[in-house]
Amino acid sequence: MPPLGRVDDAPPAFRRAVESLRAPAVRSEIAVEDIPAPKRLAPHAVAMSATVRSEDEDAAFGRLIVLYDPEGTRDWPTPFRVVVWVSADLETEIAADPLLGQVAWSWLTEALEGRGAPHRGLSGTVTRATTEGFAGKADQPVTTELELRASWSPDAEELSADMEVWLDLLSAAAGLPPVDVADITQRRGRAEG
Repeated sequence: MPPLGRVDDAPPAFRRAVESLRAPAVRSEIAVEDIPAPKRLAPHAVAMSATVRSEDEDAAFGRLIVLYDPEGTRDWPTPFRVVVWVSADLETEIAADPLLGQVAWSWLTEALEGRGAPHRGLSGTVTRATTEGFAGKADQPVTTELELRASWSPDAEELSADMEVWLDLLSAAAGLPPVDVADITQRRGRAEG
């Protein structure tokens, strides 16, 4: 993973927070890169984007932004705010599930709990968007995209668990198996061949 932007002139708490984002291991299917951070949301910010590849296709995309306001001028419970966005195309039968929003939101809440990421002020949305082609694009298949946007205020400047939450959320949206579960379809293919 490349450096997460210039933070030399930032307060020590923010520098430590940015450094802690580098600690978690990133799955081989996920490519994370540094992107320009928004400049007007907080005095200090860092941002990353990610692409998840599965079966040689882009399966999900995401962004993580960490905002820091040491003066407390924002309406956040702590000086930090973590903002995540994840987008993934869905299979037709999954897209039609009326509980899709609740299921997608549970990916986030379970990741926060499972990673032990202490936080306050959790909020967000889940959006399902269906695209249909007409006229010159009538032959294109109907697609449905899921977008999850969320933010929370971590209780500490150690943000490695928050980074893991984002990575877990990306993995869930892309339909990747958990890391500790072997993919038997790969083994089966080798054994048969």
